[in-house]
Amino acid sequence: MPYTSVIRREVFRHDGISLADEQEAVARRYTTNPRLLHWVHEMVDLCTPDTVHWCDGSKDEYDFLAGLMCETGTFIRLNDGLRPNSYFCRSDPADVARVEDRTFICSYKPEDAGPTNNWRNPAEMKGILHGLYEGAMRGRTMYVIPYSMGPIGSPIAKIGIEITDSPYVVCSMSIMTRVGKEVLAALGPDSDFCRGLHSVGMPLEKEQPDVPWPCNEKTKYIVQFPETREIMSYGSGYGGNALLGKKCFALRIASAMARDEGWLAEHMLILKLTDPKGESIYVAGAFPSACGKTNLAMLTPTLPGWKVETVGDDIAWMKFGDDGRLYAINPEAGFFGVAPGTSMKSNASAMQTITRNSIFTNCAITGEGDVWWEEMSDKPPAYLVDWMRRPWTADSGRKAAHPNARFTTPASQCPVIAPEWQDPKGVPISAILFGGRRATVMPLVNESLSWQHGVFLGSIMSSEKTAAAAGKIGVVRHDPMAMLPFCGYNMGDYFSHWLKVGGATTSDKLPRIFYVNWFRKDAKGKFLWPGYGENSRVLKWVFERVTGRADVVETPIGRLPKPAAIDLSGLDLSRDTLKQLLTVDTQGWLAEIPLIKQHFAQFGDHLPQGLRDEVAKLEAGLRKGL
Repeated sequence: MPYTSVIRREVFRHDGISLADEQEAVARRYTTNPRLLHWVHEMVDLCTPDTVHWCDGSKDEYDFLAGLMCETGTFIRLNDGLRPNSYFCRSDPADVARVEDRTFICSYKPEDAGPTNNWRNPAEMKGILHGLYEGAMRGRTMYVIPYSMGPIGSPIAKIGIEITDSPYVVCSMSIMTRVGKEVLAALGPDSDFCRGLHSVGMPLEKEQPDVPWPCNEKTKYIVQFPETREIMSYGSGYGGNALLGKKCFALRIASAMARDEGWLAEHMLILKLTDPKGESIYVAGAFPSACGKTNLAMLTPTLPGWKVETVGDDIAWMKFGDDGRLYAINPEAGFFGVAPGTSMKSNASAMQTITRNSIFTNCAITGEGDVWWEEMSDKPPAYLVDWMRRPWTADSGRKAAHPNARFTTPASQCPVIAPEWQDPKGVPISAILFGGRRATVMPLVNESLSWQHGVFLGSIMSSEKTAAAAGKIGVVRHDPMAMLPFCGYNMGDYFSHWLKVGGATTSDKLPRIFYVNWFRKDAKGKFLWPGYGENSRVLKWVFERVTGRADVVETPIGRLPKPAAIDLSGLDLSRDTLKQLLTVDTQGWLAEIPLIKQHFAQFGDHLPQGLRDEVAKLEAGLRKGL
């Protein structure tokens, strides 16, 4: 049955020259915004799709596209008795993660992109992309996705339009953002929007069969134009490369918006922390991908009476409220989580969230029609088909799921979602956590000495590289504020912006800043801290610092908990082990100083003097203590 008759959507066919009057009338039923109409018109002329579909975000639309992908082999519907209304898919093996070497920031000046971004001249890049997009959607449907990052109508939210030729992207964006006519109504006839053009880069000739995962193996571009608020993505159909509201808009473009408008767009979770007496604070936290951010956002505390509720697991947009405090929204509507390692032990709330209405990409599939990945259960099923379509057993000697396998699931299904997670005014942030995956040097937790010192701690964040990005796993790299792959402008200027934000209100209204490290190891390579739900003990100390109930030890690296300040009740962890976790490794920190200076040197004159001062103070304090 034809697509249009099933979901009762008007589509218009492209005649190869221009939109006919009747076709233009169809588009105007969705919006009268002249910028949007003109842009869609231009993209139809450029990409020459067979049909155009304006997405409304409805369940009918989602169900039809999911069914269509089942027919083409992209989706396999999972067993409804085990995981209702959920789908499994496998990407092309050449399209499994972010491709940072093919990600570009095309600012007008190269120095505005900075040393941590790939820069190309905007005009030159648009020329390259124009050639690639010409006819790129031939044989396919062009989908126009109107989406809101954040609750529709929130003063912190922003609107984007993604044009794509991938139904996988439409279904995923329908989970990850707010999609539909309500967004176009909020956009109105006069407002501007973030433009996002995406193509898998695989046009189809007449009678040419499609493939389950169309992409362009050889040519990929993920390009951001921060001054003009444009995103152009070509060749990849995976994750943040294709879901343009994700990292492209929510961080790379939004960080430039935040710089220009005086707010923060950050790679951060947001959680609500409530003590046994019912008092609550809100905490934001920046951790590199696959370093436990989602687990912390959905933490099940082991301390009696304490509660963690989720506001967001990946992105935080923070703006000043009338009271001078920073208020944060989660601009997303879903979770795009790393599946391997997610289990009832590590994240029971995530496991309960993904029981239905979810998409699973590059996991393994069981004989019963369910999904599986490493560490999901103590023992794997007796027989699986792995993410590469090969039979798999525990004796196969290889991973069943790709290390960056993902689940896409609605945030509203999370059993610990905070009631105020969609509050349009946001939630007031009392604490910000920075943290990476480090086996040595970094203590379990320490508090910054000031906002400037906190920015310094965030700027020197370092972590072992994970499977979320293409490249060698295990290499330690500096990842300032977990924004290294996501900052849409010069990171030296980004640090300056953070310092400027700190000066925009009084210090008592700013969030306190902490650095945490769950991954410290002993000499034998064993983790010293048990992690998971036990991280609530560190959150308790953060809560007590924010509310003025905990004393500290002043050190050159920051304020550390006093020996008895971390609640170890009911935990089989010796005070000697805790002492190791909270000891200032003076020699280790001194060995870090040259690496920090080398890291900072790349930013040249763009590095703010305040961070240079912090390095000098740190080194002097460490040497004084010898």
